Amino acid sequence: MKIARARPERFGGIVEVESPRALLHVDRQMMRELGYPDSPLWQLPPEGPLSAPREVHVVLSRRCAAGCRGCYVDATPGGAALPFEDACRILDELAAMGVFHVALGGGEAIELDYLFAVASHARRVGITPNLTTSGLGLDAKAAEKCRVFGQINVSVDGVGAAYAAARGFDGFRHAERALRLLRAVKREVGVNCVVSRSSFPHVPEVARLVRKLRLNELELLRFKPVGRGARLDEELTPAQCRELWPMARRLVWRERIRVKLDCSFAPMVFWHRPSAKAAAFFGVQGCVGGDVLAAVQPEGAFTGCSFTARPAADARIPGAMAEAWRSGFSEFRDYAAHAPEPCASCEYLRLCNGGCRAVGTPDPGCPRVQEHRSRLPLPVVAG
Repeated sequence: MKIARARPERFGGIVEVESPRALLHVDRQMMRELGYPDSPLWQLPPEGPLSAPREVHVVLSRRCAAGCRGCYVDATPGGAALPFEDACRILDELAAMGVFHVALGGGEAIELDYLFAVASHARRVGITPNLTTSGLGLDAKAAEKCRVFGQINVSVDGVGAAYAAARGFDGFRHAERALRLLRAVKREVGVNCVVSRSSFPHVPEVARLVRKLRLNELELLRFKPVGRGARLDEELTPAQCRELWPMARRLVWRERIRVKLDCSFAPMVFWHRPSAKAAAFFGVQGCVGGDVLAAVQPEGAFTGCSFTARPAADARIPGAMAEAWRSGFSEFRDYAAHAPEPCASCEYLRLCNGGCRAVGTPDPGCPRVQEHRSRLPLPVVAG
């Protein structure tokens, strides 16, 4: 096991392992055995917020020529972009805070002529840069430059005609070409697939593509009604909410691929009462915004996740992110302590954390919430 670096935390520390690539939470004794000195954080109770995010999503721009009908950042060809100098200063502060990874995206980050310079700067200050891209505009030369990234995921919400139906334009051939070009130069290439009401039936086709191209992961992302997506009726049906977890398990065993579920799917998974081991295998955890994760928007806002617009600070102001992390994000961190029913009595509350803040609380996609609401008396209409 080759350790890249570690960061002390109340409970012990977080250790970044290079081979196999992983971030491990270890206790205080293990940190000592690895040669790290006692930390002042160990004088605090083990429970509490992390000293800094593990990962920050840096939305470099709202600039993209594709015009996807459900784009959650409202990207346009002339959208706002985070200037290169600001991006580098923000990376410097995130490195000082101890952030391990940044996920660079947009919009379409490939359209920015300074994308690779930003990624290289992240490497220089000790942060692993990852990338999400549609693949539009990516050629062999750009693919070669992508060696600077850790994980690269290409957005594919369907195969062939299903892609066009989901995104509103025929971009599948560009996405598939990008996957082949990237896979030719590195192994850490996967697919992000947004699971919506209309794309749900086509997810198995995407899984077969992942296996065919020998990609290292399929990450399923839940459709969220933000940005242009707020104008679409694409949230999962109650039946699809219940079927999500069984479908994910079938894809793993049938296609022999790694399937990850984003945190917004947690209520749909925990409704099935999986074991802790099974949930960990799929990377299932509840909302991690303002806890494990934070985001920087193109205009400089420091937010709890990339799907929420409520700013905790202006990331462009020196020291603002670190201060906001210490004192902000109560809407994320305090939910479990003040959760309404049916969350309050749910045995998985601490793991689920009430579901996705971007779609509402309690999470309307949770089957338990749906069942609870179906039992409530109908309001009396005066007449």
